[in-house]
Amino acid sequence: MKILVIGSPGSGKSTFSRKLRDITGLPLHYLDMIFHRPDRTTVDRDEFDKALNEMLAGDEWIIDGNYLRTLPLRLSAAEKVFFFDLPVEECLKGAESRIGTKREDLPWTETEFDEDFRRYIIDFPKDQLPKIERLLKDCKDTKDIVVFRSREEADRYLETLSAKNLN
Repeated sequence: MKILVIGSPGSGKSTFSRKLRDITGLPLHYLDMIFHRPDRTTVDRDEFDKALNEMLAGDEWIIDGNYLRTLPLRLSAAEKVFFFDLPVEECLKGAESRIGTKREDLPWTETEFDEDFRRYIIDFPKDQLPKIERLLKDCKDTKDIVVFRSREEADRYLETLSAKNLN
């Protein structure tokens, strides 16, 4: 199974992805871990794309992250998409709640809520969401797309899931 987990930062994508990995045993890849270096610099486009293409070449995977530029490529390879479409306020709370927490999906521990990052989340519905919705609409007949409008919906989904009934 090839699975994408997408949505705004702070929506619960990475928590869901970890739980899904633990249930299914599928390898999990975080796009933030290939884009960001521990010193808070980023890799160039070619290096990112090379790493992404290596992931996509795998027989099965979970890929966590939005990265709109590469979403069409990832959608073409995926079989299932989980889209976290939560209110901005929930995403802001989610992002703020992880400040100071060491995480496996980011190569550093955030010590403050960066204002540019906060603005990115606030602007997500107007800057990113229409493009994501358009891409998902274009592939709705060929991909299994699950939309979560709350973390509770995602939790209920995971509760009913077993490795054998992922489809």
